[in-house]
Amino acid sequence: MAVEKGQRVMSKHNALDLNQFRVLTFDCYGTLIDWESGILNALKPVFIAHQVKIGQDAALELFGELESEQQREYKPYRAVLENVLAGIGERLGFTPTDREKQAFGESVRDWPPFPDTVNALYALKGKYKLVILSNVDDDLFAHSARKLQVAFDDVITAQQCKSYKPSLNNFRIAQRRIGVSSDKWLHVAQSLYHDIAPAKQLGLHTVWVNRRWDKPGSGATKLTEVTPDLEVKSLGELAEIVESKK
Repeated sequence: MAVEKGQRVMSKHNALDLNQFRVLTFDCYGTLIDWESGILNALKPVFIAHQVKIGQDAALELFGELESEQQREYKPYRAVLENVLAGIGERLGFTPTDREKQAFGESVRDWPPFPDTVNALYALKGKYKLVILSNVDDDLFAHSARKLQVAFDDVITAQQCKSYKPSLNNFRIAQRRIGVSSDKWLHVAQSLYHDIAPAKQLGLHTVWVNRRWDKPGSGATKLTEVTPDLEVKSLGELAEIVESKK
């Protein structure tokens, strides 16, 4: 597996006792929902309409850069996406229409789950409480929740926190809501930047779901130097490891 500069990996299953945890928190977009496919599908008609040619990896990296800038101060995630599209247009020499920005802001509704997500969530639900900790608006997540099918024990969004991960505020609010000690709480996420780094900063155990294990670059998230407690290629792989440890 090619590892990008700044990404250090621990992947030994015996490095983490998965039986010690009572609650799993999940980043949603990128971890459970295939946000990179969703982003690219939403950008495609805009690029065609404005005759823009850019590679998929370059488009995702530009999205990641602009999104992190927009999330420094809280605004609804729809507005984040609308401003990101405006910024992409500024970088690439076109001006998206208001309708295009609105459609991009609403596109989260259509982003699909990864093929392994639903079955893995059902399997993990048999052992743990499951909580969403996501950079999204409540009503946008409601559309994703229907696709994920599993009943979560709590849903904590950026809209509720009035901040975006990697802000520690989101994790501290989650800590109060979850009500378990840090040694009973495992955070599961794809983004080293938004999730693994701040979770580790607060002393939480973490699982990095490295959805881009077979792809170059970091996609729609920024590179960050941090060591997760466990790395898996999919949520299905995590569920299999949990089952094997029973």
